[in-house]
Amino acid sequence: MRKSETANQQPDKKIIILVILLALLWGGNSVSIKIGLQDIPPLALAGFRFLLGLLAVGGWAVSQRIRIALNPREFLPLICLSVIFLLQIISLNIGTQFTNASRSTILISTYPFFTALFAHFWIPGDRLYFNKTVGIMLAFFGVLLTFGKNLQSEVQVSFFGDLIVLASGCLLGLRVVATKLLVQFIHPCRLLIWMMVFSLPCFFGLSFFLESGVGYQLSVSGVVAILYQGLVIAGFCFVSWTSVLKKYSPSKLVVLFFTTPLFGVLLSHLLLGDEVSSSLILGVGLVAFGIYMVNKHDTRRADKQ
Repeated sequence: MRKSETANQQPDKKIIILVILLALLWGGNSVSIKIGLQDIPPLALAGFRFLLGLLAVGGWAVSQRIRIALNPREFLPLICLSVIFLLQIISLNIGTQFTNASRSTILISTYPFFTALFAHFWIPGDRLYFNKTVGIMLAFFGVLLTFGKNLQSEVQVSFFGDLIVLASGCLLGLRVVATKLLVQFIHPCRLLIWMMVFSLPCFFGLSFFLESGVGYQLSVSGVVAILYQGLVIAGFCFVSWTSVLKKYSPSKLVVLFFTTPLFGVLLSHLLLGDEVSSSLILGVGLVAFGIYMVNKHDTRRADKQ
C-alpha cells in the first residue's frame, strides 16, 4: 500500500460525538464481562459474544447489500488480524476474571499509548509530537487519578490478572493500527465478519478443551451482559469504530477513549457496587484537557499544511 492511500482526516464535531458515545458504551464492556463471567467461563463467553456480533454485523451487511465474499488477496491479512484479535480478547476475558471491573477498565485503557506508538511507525502522517504526547499523558494521568485507590488495593491478588489485561491493551493498540491499514482496501463490515468467522472456531474449540469441566448457568443479568457484549459492543460499536477508522487518524481518536474508564467506573458503581473516588471530577478535568491539547495542536498543524 502506498503512503498516499492512507486517509488521516481531522475528525469533525459529529465524529467526536460519535466516538465519545462509543467510549460510553465501551465503558460498560468490562462490567458486562465481569457479570457474564459469573455464569460462563471466559473463552465460551467470548465465543457467544462474537457469535451474536457476527449475526448482528452479518445481518446489517446483508440488509445494506454489502459484498461479504472474501477476495483471495484479503485472506492472509485477515488471518493475521484475527490472530491479534483472538489473543487480545482471550487475554482481556481471562485477565478480567482475576481482577475487578475497575482495574480491568483502567488497564485496558492504556491502549491509546500503544496505538499512538504503533501509528507513529506504521501510519503515514500520524506521527507522535510533543503536544500530542503530553496530551495523551495528561489524559491517562487523569484516569490514574480516578482509579488510584482501586489500583492500590488487592495488588497481590490481582497482579496476574492486571498483567494479562495490560497485555490485552498492547494487543488492542496493535489491532487498531492493523485495522486502520486494512480498511483502506477491505470494507469494514467484510473485515469484521471474516475476523469473527476465523476466530469463533478457536474460541469454542479452546473452550471445549480447557473449560469442559466448568459449569454453566444462565441468570437474567448474565444473559443481558452477553447480549450487551454481542449486539452493542461486537455489533454496533465494532462496525461504527471500524468505519470511522477508514477515514480518520487513530491517534487523534483514541485519546477520546480515555473517557471510557470514567464511564466504566460510574457503571461499575451503579451495577457492581464498586466505590467511586472523590477524585473523579479532577480526573475528568485532566482527561478533557488532554483531549483538548491533542486536537487543538492537530488543527493548527492541519492549517499549516
